[in-house]
Amino acid sequence: MQEASWLAVGFEIALLVGALAVLLVAVVAGKSPKYWAPVAGFAFLAAAAIGVLQWGAVSNGDGGLFFSAAGVSIALSPMVVMDGLSAFGSILLGLVGFVGMLGSWDLVSKLKNRAPEFVALTLLAYAGLHMMIVSPNLVVIFVGLETASISFYILAGFMRESSESDESALKYFLLGSLASGMFIYGVALTFAATGSLTIYGANSIRDFFSTTIITDPGILLVGLALMLVGILFKISAAPFHQWAPDVYQGAPSAAVGIMASGVKIAGFAVLARIFAGGFVAQIDVWAPIMAGIAALSMIVGTATALVQTDMKRLLAYSGVAHSGYLLAAMVAGIDGVPAMWFYVSTYAFMIIGAFTVVSIVCGPGSTSAPISAFKGLAKRDPLMGWLLTVLMFGMSGLPFFAGFVGKVFAFVSAGEAGYLWLALVGALTTVVGFAFYLRIVSMLFSSPDDSKTPLRVSVPARIAVAISGVVTVAFGIVPWPLLDVVREALPL
Repeated sequence: MQEASWLAVGFEIALLVGALAVLLVAVVAGKSPKYWAPVAGFAFLAAAAIGVLQWGAVSNGDGGLFFSAAGVSIALSPMVVMDGLSAFGSILLGLVGFVGMLGSWDLVSKLKNRAPEFVALTLLAYAGLHMMIVSPNLVVIFVGLETASISFYILAGFMRESSESDESALKYFLLGSLASGMFIYGVALTFAATGSLTIYGANSIRDFFSTTIITDPGILLVGLALMLVGILFKISAAPFHQWAPDVYQGAPSAAVGIMASGVKIAGFAVLARIFAGGFVAQIDVWAPIMAGIAALSMIVGTATALVQTDMKRLLAYSGVAHSGYLLAAMVAGIDGVPAMWFYVSTYAFMIIGAFTVVSIVCGPGSTSAPISAFKGLAKRDPLMGWLLTVLMFGMSGLPFFAGFVGKVFAFVSAGEAGYLWLALVGALTTVVGFAFYLRIVSMLFSSPDDSKTPLRVSVPARIAVAISGVVTVAFGIVPWPLLDVVREALPL
């Protein structure tokens, strides 16, 4: 156990330096993306590369707890943990952030002089998301949560000339602030019950439960409930999902994929860190609650997606259902973490690819995306039409696509944990969900209106959608390489 390790916080350093460099280059060399765009891309790829180095260090036994409050032993106050969970989170967030930036490049080009700020905020947001994953300290997790949230509030309202974008940002800010307040109040109550803010180390939460029996757990249970609600809001699980459809619809289409994918990754990773890693002794308390929320999310997300006429709102409600499937894996505790990682890894690329196509068809700054706008897409641009078809098949859970493998492993984890009924609910809602995914596919291959012209798709957008499609198919047919990795991506 060492006092400090720059490698452990290398992801944050790479993105923070990248954000500052983007702004500096934009001021010195010019606002044109050709000057500072390579800096942003390099920052995300460097962050992913650092994640690979972290993975190697953890595999060689060099992981552990690092950094501490001033004058306090690291064993009593660790601020950073380098383990399989944080290392894999670095790799995934770096790659997802890079693909997300490619997919949003049409919006970046449209923003002109304001583009560097958009990219810098994205880099800061992803640094905050990884801070949530890498820290075992509940207060530092909250700091990372707020760093990411504030950046995303601004990105949601970045189209200042659009009243829908302003409304989206305001709703996100108000409800997000409420959820953050509930999370930090839950942290305070947890500290009152356990006397610790850290998950690992001496005098930690795990150490407390290994030596102490709580006879009156009321304060602890309320604290756990409030922390859980705060995180469930961020991942848009029912019934804490009401903000998602309005925010997804009002925010710029090209920015939503970046927001939705990153938040899902960090949200479920921090659930694994706190509950599967820290409060494993209370699994009989929180797992049934999580199972109930998972079932509700599947049912509400699927049922409401069936009646949507806007693509962005449909994807928002689809995301609610996918949160339910991911929570189904989490009810198994530490044994469900690999299934969660596989699912959220592939889903992140699918959602980025889907929203990139939305931005291509309806405009990168669009605040509405009627499903009718996608009529005949496969004939207007065959590559985009077929790739969106692949992504819809993947999200629906059809065999030979990554979504199918992810759902199977999530349901198996839930069944082995004693929640067979939850697996059955997941299977039923998956079958019902085919209806709205296949409705989109049928629209893609119908005859386009005569007034619609061939699409003009930028090279970065094509690359982003192509990468998403390849991930969806590759890990659907050959899932074992990723499964072998995620089995080691566990909290310390």
